[in-house]
Amino acid sequence: MRTLKYICLLFFVGSIQSCANTNSVKDKSPIGFDLQHPVRYPMPDALLEISGITFHPGDTERIYAIQDEEGALFYLRPNDKKAQKFKFGKKGDYEDLAITDERVIVLRSDGTLFSFPLNEIRHNEIQQLQEWAGLVPKGEYEGLFADQSSGQLFLLCKTCKSGKGNSNLSGYVLDMNKNGQIKVKEHFSIETDKIATLAGHMKINFRPSALALNPLTNEWYILSSVNKLLIIADKNWKVKEVYPLDADTFNQPEGIAFDQKGNLYISNEGDKIQNGNVLRFVYHKE
Repeated sequence: MRTLKYICLLFFVGSIQSCANTNSVKDKSPIGFDLQHPVRYPMPDALLEISGITFHPGDTERIYAIQDEEGALFYLRPNDKKAQKFKFGKKGDYEDLAITDERVIVLRSDGTLFSFPLNEIRHNEIQQLQEWAGLVPKGEYEGLFADQSSGQLFLLCKTCKSGKGNSNLSGYVLDMNKNGQIKVKEHFSIETDKIATLAGHMKINFRPSALALNPLTNEWYILSSVNKLLIIADKNWKVKEVYPLDADTFNQPEGIAFDQKGNLYISNEGDKIQNGNVLRFVYHKE
């Protein structure tokens, strides 16, 4: 009887510790940020389904965004009630964007890239649109990032076929020259087993929705809307930290970006109840 009581006591204590650990993990944030207290910017109706955000290098005042139905570039200051719009293509499932070397690059979910000079938005007419299809294997792609220092593009697959027994995430490094020509340079992968371990799961079907490089730490911040997770990896894609995201704050996190000061921005798609939004997490030096 004493043995049974002892086992029950251990189970009770273990349950309390498990709940406490779960809560403590949920409340944690990456060094320098507080994921529980963002500055919230509601987006106009046109960006209800905002799917990607970025900044122009040197300009931290204006957010550039796309949404996943219309072939248009939107741009606005965070508190603006209305976004300006520049149409570049047909309707489609557009997932992310980047700006580098005065060019805008937009990612469609099938891995196709579209590129045009940023200054064309001044004339409100597309003249030099380039389309790059078939650069990467078939799959569903949602993450695109442009590294200003190297001029390279990083493309991350959300759902791609992998080799037998290989569940790692696939990604591609692309080079873009001054004329906007794009070619694949190399492939990289991210260990999903490490994500599962750090998230406290036996196995995880990780589906990334966006990525960005922290300019202050050179770490990759990888976002997953499906899994409600924020992953931090080193420059070589080795997973270091995993942070669960509170669904009350992060309705549908689809876009991520940093400004030059190291402040973190995450965009959320809206729904029938709430507008899309952009959350700003101010960087605090420890």
